[in-house]
Amino acid sequence: MFLITGLGNPGEKYKNTRHNVGFLVIDEIAKNLSTTSINNSNFKSITLKATNKNINQILAKPQTFMNLSGESVLSIADYYGIENSEIIVVHDDLDLPFGSVKFKIGGGHGGHNGLRSIDSHIGQDYIRVRIGIGKPTNKEVADYVLSDFSKEETNKLQDIISHAVKAIEAIQIEPFSKVQSTFTLK
Repeated sequence: MFLITGLGNPGEKYKNTRHNVGFLVIDEIAKNLSTTSINNSNFKSITLKATNKNINQILAKPQTFMNLSGESVLSIADYYGIENSEIIVVHDDLDLPFGSVKFKIGGGHGGHNGLRSIDSHIGQDYIRVRIGIGKPTNKEVADYVLSDFSKEETNKLQDIISHAVKAIEAIQIEPFSKVQSTFTLK
């Protein structure tokens, strides 16, 4: 069983912000699968159960706000006995140009508070799907990540999300090195 967590902030105000690209990916995965809602308040998450190509999945969008995402991930992983090697976290990455998609296992949080929270709750050895949002040129980082994608970016976003969804599917059945070489977008 895999736990696929998209990072973001709850609420309409944040729906289309750069920081919520993880939520957007989870929404796209769920749109294409038959899902069942899991109602467990301990998860502090919008949580769905799905099966894709005979692989059981838990899809999660933590509702703790970004800085406390680790609480949700730990709660779900503990409840279902999911090992870190089967946890996939989808998140925005300032250090990658907009449209880039990269993959890694472990590593530092790079100042990302959602990853910092997850690291403090479960350690660093989980799978990361890093979606580039670029760096701000004239805004503070906090304002930038909480701002909506530009019109030009929005026009390209669906292709990026679809690519990430295909990669996440491959992560569950292919060797990780093959996924990295096949699905990395620079």
